[in-house]
Amino acid sequence: MIDGVRIKPLKKIPDDRGAIFHMLKSSDPEFTQFGEIYFSKVYPGVVKAWHIHTKMTLNYAVVSGMIKLVLFDNRDDSPTKGELMELYLGDDNYSLVTIPPMVWNGFMGLGTEPSIVANCSDIPHDPEEIKRMDPADTSVFTYDWNVKWR
Repeated sequence: MIDGVRIKPLKKIPDDRGAIFHMLKSSDPEFTQFGEIYFSKVYPGVVKAWHIHTKMTLNYAVVSGMIKLVLFDNRDDSPTKGELMELYLGDDNYSLVTIPPMVWNGFMGLGTEPSIVANCSDIPHDPEEIKRMDPADTSVFTYDWNVKWR
């Protein structure tokens, strides 16, 4: 587990009309302040990686479909420096994942339909505080996005 990353199972409340998907309340310990909420659509097999935020805390929940979320801790002052986490989120594991600033992250769409990832961040998007790295770049760390047959 990467230091500062939190994973919390979330509730889905189904009824005859559909379902309610809980994500984040101002009274939750994961909530610090509201910056913005946005949704990212990812197609099956497509990788959206890598990026790191210098100030923003991310709060991800996958409201439709499934993704593989990968995190890498490259923070010099972190007790988990060098650790990598793989999480499978969405229909089969509806959870909130809180990612602190300076943790590399990216995700890949799984299954046969597009997935929708919600992020409720603590600050508004600022292109000056995000850094990006190509998924094939191995200068910081190495990760193979191919499906692993276990």
